[in-house]
Amino acid sequence: MTKSVPSVSVKYAANGSSTKSNELGMRAMQERAFEKRGEQYLLIKSPPASGKSRALMFIALDKLHNQGLRQAIVVVPEKSIGSSFNDEPLSKHGFWADWEVKPQWNLCNAPGGDDGKVGAVGKFLASDDKVLVCTHATFRFAVDKFGIEVFDDRLIAVDEFHHVSANPDNKLGTHLGALVARDKVHLVAMTGSYFRGDAEAVLSPEDEAKFDTVTYTYYEQLNGYKYLKTLDIGYFFYSGSYADDILKVLDPSEKTILHIPNVNSRESTKDKHREVEHIIDALGDWQGTDPATGFQLVKTPEGRVLRIADLVDDEPAKRDKVSAALKDPAQKNARDHVDIIIALGMAKEGFDWIWCEHALTVGYRASLTEIVQIIGRATRDAEGKTRARFTNLIAEPDAAAEAVTEAVNDTLKAIAASLLMEQVLAPRFNFTPKTVKCGPVEGFDYGAGGYDPGKENVGFNEASGQFQIEIKGLVEPKSKEAKRICQEDLNEVITAFVQDKTTIERGLFDEELVPEELTQVRMGKIVAARFPELDTEDQEAVRQHAVAALNLTQKAKEIALTGGEDGEVSANTALIDGVRKFAMDVRELDIDLIDRINPFGEAYAILAKTMSEESLRQVAAVITAKKIQLTPEEARALAKRAAAFKQERGRLPSITSADPWEKKMAEGVAYLIRMKQEAANG
Repeated sequence: MTKSVPSVSVKYAANGSSTKSNELGMRAMQERAFEKRGEQYLLIKSPPASGKSRALMFIALDKLHNQGLRQAIVVVPEKSIGSSFNDEPLSKHGFWADWEVKPQWNLCNAPGGDDGKVGAVGKFLASDDKVLVCTHATFRFAVDKFGIEVFDDRLIAVDEFHHVSANPDNKLGTHLGALVARDKVHLVAMTGSYFRGDAEAVLSPEDEAKFDTVTYTYYEQLNGYKYLKTLDIGYFFYSGSYADDILKVLDPSEKTILHIPNVNSRESTKDKHREVEHIIDALGDWQGTDPATGFQLVKTPEGRVLRIADLVDDEPAKRDKVSAALKDPAQKNARDHVDIIIALGMAKEGFDWIWCEHALTVGYRASLTEIVQIIGRATRDAEGKTRARFTNLIAEPDAAAEAVTEAVNDTLKAIAASLLMEQVLAPRFNFTPKTVKCGPVEGFDYGAGGYDPGKENVGFNEASGQFQIEIKGLVEPKSKEAKRICQEDLNEVITAFVQDKTTIERGLFDEELVPEELTQVRMGKIVAARFPELDTEDQEAVRQHAVAALNLTQKAKEIALTGGEDGEVSANTALIDGVRKFAMDVRELDIDLIDRINPFGEAYAILAKTMSEESLRQVAAVITAKKIQLTPEEARALAKRAAAFKQERGRLPSITSADPWEKKMAEGVAYLIRMKQEAANG
């Protein structure tokens, strides 16, 4: 039996702006990136299907022809993505040059292993040719072999940049750090999701500060599509075997990419081929294999013949035939070429099937980046495709099972992913402190009554998809880096927060929790760890902006889910109307109010609706069993807040206060005093 988590449904205007081209053949995101073509270090953060590959072509050609660089090296994570950088006749659409890669220099297509390809990189560097495409692995080995000096005066473009990590064990990250330190190359880094599943920083703070950032949000991308108007994200919990329940979430009439679970995961039956057979059998009667494509032909009970691509098959000849048929450029715009793709490790990053309406994933994926990449498979714009959805099918905790702890972890991760995706899909928030100098910002709609100087105002710009929100008591970022983080990187801060196990466990299941403990202490700790180079005031500004963004999105979602829909809702209504309703219904939007909201409240409400009482009790029991007491770090963080409290009110927090947050701060101070006394007494 499956039960659904109606995580979020977002509607967009579908105004066509993100797919229109200018006189040079550039779409909105590409034009924005090209404006920064002169930067030595450029980071492009933009969702799947927004045209990052072509944006790089425009920038690289300008650097080669107009900025004096000798060569461009494009580095991709896997061979299949290399096809994104094949020859492109850009002049046909208005640009002044074409993108050309000589066949011998697209090492993603060249035969042979990395050893031969590393030698080819050396030959390319010694040649007069301009563009080389290779994998991350080939580039790493080439740097090991030739050193970083040979890459001077060249452009290095790294696609799917989230594969890089500031961790010293990450070779690609180490090499890029060395290239930045030498300061003789130009770097363009591109990614569709600038957060790693392991919560590692992608770049060190000092390296990241050297990059100029171009951000194009998921909201802008989807809002500017021509056809796709609605994206649904849902989590389903099932008991028993997933293969028995698969048709409750798999609609054969929808174009679907189905990712079956990793063989090491709890959801797997440990026989992936049997799982595929079971799914095919559940869909209908097998009619054989198409000799041209290798697709499985299955006749449904209604008489329709489904064309199913099986990418799980281990037999290389069969799988390569199916894979080649899916990549056939002649079939790119043929809607009926294939109906369902069943995959395990394939059809994720960089996989392009514009007709996909449903990305169905069985088993929780450990990486939030991977989830964003999988969702990206369904968010391509295509004629006649007005709705797309992502579904994650997860085994619910079973009181009788030994793997309850693992099930609880998967449940918490699913909630973290859901909270993050709601944030990614929302419009951008621009928070400003409410002061007497505040006034309306041009281009923003402040609602029926217009801008009111006596209140905290909320404006929305439909063209850019941005909110302008005034908040009383908000700390403003001072340094350039803190301002950049508040404008560009709040989602990365929120990702780290919702991936923090202590945060999510306590946010959902600690009945004694004071919300400020999460929003001030835990978030404060995460910001301080992530941005140690910022001073205390800037860290506090980043914390406040991140908490405001997360909590406003959660309140908006709560309103969207409980408000009800009267017939057809207007475009882009769900999260936008929710934000405006919450922000305008409270008389004074201040940071104290925002800190008092538990960002996990709505997640718990959904979980409670979805799971049986017994399952929910299991989750709560596992978490209660390891309930975390106050640590010295938490006590110190509380004491810092207590010092700020004393500065504001002229007294220390009282341990007998009726205000639970004041009481908690006092407990932190008392804990530290006790620790000092114990240390003094030996």
